[in-house]
Amino acid sequence: MPNSDADPAFAAATYRKVAWRLIPFLFACYILAYLDRVNVGFAKLGMKAEPWFSDAVFATGSGIFFIGYFLFEVPGNIILHRVGARLWIARIMIGWGIVSALMAWCSSPVSFYTMRFILGIAEAGFFPGIILYLTYWFPREHRARMVAWFMTAIALAGVVGSPLSGWLLKTADNWHGLKAWQWLFIVEGLPSVLIGLTVPFLLTDKPSHANWLNDDEKRLLQSRLDADEQAKADEGHRHHSALDAFKSPQVWLCSVFYFGIVVGIYGASFWLPQIVENTFTKDKWLVGLYSAIPWAFAAVGMVLVGRHSDHTGERRWHVGISAFVAAVAFVISGQPGLPPVLKMVALAIAITGVMSAAACFWALPTAILSGTAAAAGIALINALGNLAGYLSPEMVAWLKTRYDMGMALNGIAAMLALSAVVVLLGRTDAASRSS
Repeated sequence: MPNSDADPAFAAATYRKVAWRLIPFLFACYILAYLDRVNVGFAKLGMKAEPWFSDAVFATGSGIFFIGYFLFEVPGNIILHRVGARLWIARIMIGWGIVSALMAWCSSPVSFYTMRFILGIAEAGFFPGIILYLTYWFPREHRARMVAWFMTAIALAGVVGSPLSGWLLKTADNWHGLKAWQWLFIVEGLPSVLIGLTVPFLLTDKPSHANWLNDDEKRLLQSRLDADEQAKADEGHRHHSALDAFKSPQVWLCSVFYFGIVVGIYGASFWLPQIVENTFTKDKWLVGLYSAIPWAFAAVGMVLVGRHSDHTGERRWHVGISAFVAAVAFVISGQPGLPPVLKMVALAIAITGVMSAAACFWALPTAILSGTAAAAGIALINALGNLAGYLSPEMVAWLKTRYDMGMALNGIAAMLALSAVVVLLGRTDAASRSS
């Protein structure tokens, strides 16, 4: 096809083809990843009847996942960059699925902490690996939208996983001698193993390996990626090695910002079921159903914000304003005496804001990092940011115990407000426009 690289219709059709080939499968994988990571929030509703379990055990176990995750994140992403996404993502999914299912046999605080730590090790590298993988296919003008579509899996994990978890807790008690919370871990863990086995057959490492693309489509994708790399060099972003990533002030600023965002994501993910139970109903099936509502709004909102960010080419204000809106909404949701319906509306706005900020954010570091620096830098940002997954449950539990849930939500809001300031005033990219 002559001049295919310059044909807008051909380019649009090619990127649609790639997106439909990759994003739905990656989306399904991330639903399983996120569900296996946070289903402990629902399992808690059944586990609290165990004599060895308490809010303190829950908070520590929820958070210790992220210690293992942090330690193995950067090396895991560098390995993915070297061996390819297909094999490494398959290894990650099979590993975390097995460990998640084995959580059903936790019988003491020590076993609970140990399995959560191992689960963090098993899952390390998955999310930053996918962000890196998308840079092998999509230039930066497409990334906010693609990452937003991929990250709607977090929201859809809430939409699908919340009712499923609630139903299992209500109906699965004493199935074959196991308690409902045990079945929750088994039923939600084993699908990851099955999907992981299909990854080598359904993913393609890079455009040049794709037998489902013709030569013109491969040339188009590669020429756009090459132009993207040249643009980074022209803008002065010459970060190619892992050491370059560690030395970059922008990478560290991005890490600080992402830390606050993750406080918001996991503050909502781990504690939303309990907020719903305390505010609306004790029926576990209805708790699951109501908990899905904010995530459903987030799934729509984050895609719209990501699409607008790609359309305008603007990143920082989309990210910063989304984080600030989330902070304000968390404060409102924690006000005493707030009617339940308004509390749900505020939580929906808060979760939509924090997820929109997270989705658009990843267009910032991927616009300045290349090669091994991208593998290391993306993993470093995600690893340091996800240490907030350790802080967030502990912070919420401490504020909830010492004061009340409203004060805990204010703590989440404060971290999000700090993130908004960092991304709006800090130099997280060369300019506010990354395209």
